[in-house]
Amino acid sequence: MPAGETAAHRELKRLALAWAAEAGFEIGAAEVRVPRSGFRADVAAYARGRKNRPIRTALFECKQARADLLKDSRAETETRRKLAALLERRTNLERMLAEHRPDLRRGEELFPEFDAIDTAGLRHDTYAAVIEEIAALQRRLLHGVKFEKLRRYAAADALYLVVEDGIFAEAEIPAGWGLLVRAGDQLQPVRPPLRLHPAPESRVALLENIAAVACRSLDEGRTKARLQGLL
Repeated sequence: MPAGETAAHRELKRLALAWAAEAGFEIGAAEVRVPRSGFRADVAAYARGRKNRPIRTALFECKQARADLLKDSRAETETRRKLAALLERRTNLERMLAEHRPDLRRGEELFPEFDAIDTAGLRHDTYAAVIEEIAALQRRLLHGVKFEKLRRYAAADALYLVVEDGIFAEAEIPAGWGLLVRAGDQLQPVRPPLRLHPAPESRVALLENIAAVACRSLDEGRTKARLQGLL
C-alpha cells in the first residue's frame, strides 16, 4: 500500500479490480508500473484473447477528490507554452538586473554581457515570483500530465478514470479516457474510452509487470503467515 494512501482510494482500487474482472479482464493488480514510462497505474488489467475477442489491456486511475483529478489533467502543451513565456521573462529580468546592478555580475566571463549574475542574496519580489512560478510549472510538467501522456503513448488498449461521484465537471475529464463513477459498492460506466492500439510487446510488458506485482504480493503474504506462525 502506498504511503499516505486513504481508505477511500483503496476502495476505488478494489472496485476497479472487481469491475475489470466482470468486464472480462481475468488478470489484474494494483500499483503496477507502466512499461517504458515513469508512471505507476493504480490498477492494470489484462484480458487473454479468445475466439471472438482480441487480447486487451486496461489501465485505471482512481481519483477520490477534485484536486487529485485536476493535478493530473493539466495539458502538456499549455504548460510548456506558459513555461517558455516565463523562461523568456526570467531572461529579460536578469538582463535588466545586470544592467542596473553591475555588482551582481560574477566576473567569470571575458565579456560582461555574457557574465552570469549572482541572485543568491538578491531581494527582488518580481524576480522571486517568476522563479517560483517556473519551478511550479516544471513540477507540473514532470508530474501533472499523466493522463495525456498515457493516452498519447497508447499505454493500454483502454484507459479508465475511476472517480467518486460529483468531483468533476464533464470538460475536466481527460480526452480519450473512459469514465467509471462510484455508485455505492460498484462502478457505473458513464463514458466509454477511446480504443487505443498499443504494440503487442507493450501488452506483454504490462502483463509481466502485473505478474511481478502479484508474485510480490504472494511472497509478502507467505512471509506474513510464517511470521504469524512464529508468534
